[in-house]
Amino acid sequence: MIWRRGAGNRQDRRDGAGLLAQLRRPPGGRDARIMLFAQLLDRTGTGVWAASCVLFFTFVVGLDARQLGLLLGAAGVAGIAGSPLAGHLADRFPVRTLLIGSHLLRLGTVCAMLVITRFEVLLLVVAVTSLGERASKMLEMLFATRAAGEQRATYQALSRSAANAGYALGAGIAAIGLAVGTREAYHALILGNALSFLAAAALVWRTREQDGHGHRPGHGSARVAGGTGDAAATGPTAAANPWRDRGYLRFVLLDIPMCLDDSILGVGLPLWLVDHTDAPHAVVPAFLFVNTVLVVALQLTVSARVRLPRQAARAVGLYGLTTLACCTLLALTPEHGAWAASVTLLAAAVLVTAAELIRSVSSWELAVSLAPQEARAAYLGVAGMSQSIQKSAGPLLLTGVVMAAGPAGWLALGAAVAGLAVVQRRAGLRRLDALQAAAPV
Repeated sequence: MIWRRGAGNRQDRRDGAGLLAQLRRPPGGRDARIMLFAQLLDRTGTGVWAASCVLFFTFVVGLDARQLGLLLGAAGVAGIAGSPLAGHLADRFPVRTLLIGSHLLRLGTVCAMLVITRFEVLLLVVAVTSLGERASKMLEMLFATRAAGEQRATYQALSRSAANAGYALGAGIAAIGLAVGTREAYHALILGNALSFLAAAALVWRTREQDGHGHRPGHGSARVAGGTGDAAATGPTAAANPWRDRGYLRFVLLDIPMCLDDSILGVGLPLWLVDHTDAPHAVVPAFLFVNTVLVVALQLTVSARVRLPRQAARAVGLYGLTTLACCTLLALTPEHGAWAASVTLLAAAVLVTAAELIRSVSSWELAVSLAPQEARAAYLGVAGMSQSIQKSAGPLLLTGVVMAAGPAGWLALGAAVAGLAVVQRRAGLRRLDALQAAAPV
């Protein structure tokens, strides 16, 4: 059973602690606490930029719709390369140094947007910024894997809570600048985003480098993985190169549709409301509000129940069922009647958020547990591609196929994700069994 918990041990008492208490004493100690604060500042700046970039490029830079589409497309493609590139470099250089470098890289590219007007140069700058963003997220994940050890699921929950709080704060700051609407106000928002990278880099500089075994060099600590994860971490895989490990590549490929909750929330719900219902447009911001509040409030609780690799593999099936329920609600949303449509869409937002809560833990835990410890950085870099690919292909799938087919498209999407979730669940359990059987005693 997925949600079963052991009784009376210290880990359960930690998981039951409040969010603020956990943030003060996170797994990984001082370095983890500093990293969480750095992530909060980073995501605050990212939230500012995400809420204002389209309007900045349109009204300040003067791009048309075609140029804007090319710009965002280039950012998506470059982001796909960020994770594997960071994983490759993390096998050769300290993670802490690379993370500082990625923050400073984005500091430079974001500041360059203040003076660049040529579209060709701006295209390159935006692409490099996106590459640096995906690389930094992968490096934060690797840092957490090494620093938090067996409690990495708890750290991941705290990380997501801090990140969502940062996004919400950044969106609020951006709203002030957008209300002013002048060129100077947009430039102030960009500078605020740049300063967040500088502050994050300074905080990361205060941490100590973690080695690949979950402790600081010269200090004893716990193993990185516990239970079945130990076998997964030390067992021999088909190859130390993730690009030649067909089993791991299968996991990454199946993980792409397991990330579609992101596009459903950000693209599917708003467009379905506008194009197919009488619900007021003022409901659209409520989707993000519901998502942010639930993630901050419940991520730690969900993570407490999906700590081990086998629990994560079984939770993938629950993700598929939750996504299917969300898509079914969207298919059944009444076209007429503002109140009925609004309530149905908000219920769908709750379900897709529940799917996100499950996916954020299960996907991350499996990405770590199914990778060999001696090549974990490179493997996690490849695993990080699934979210980047989904961000590029997911909106096109929803707008060009699912919503074009109407309610039947939503039902087909939900059934497909649920079916692939079953395949991912079985494949993950089989690989865990194989790794455990091959692990040395």
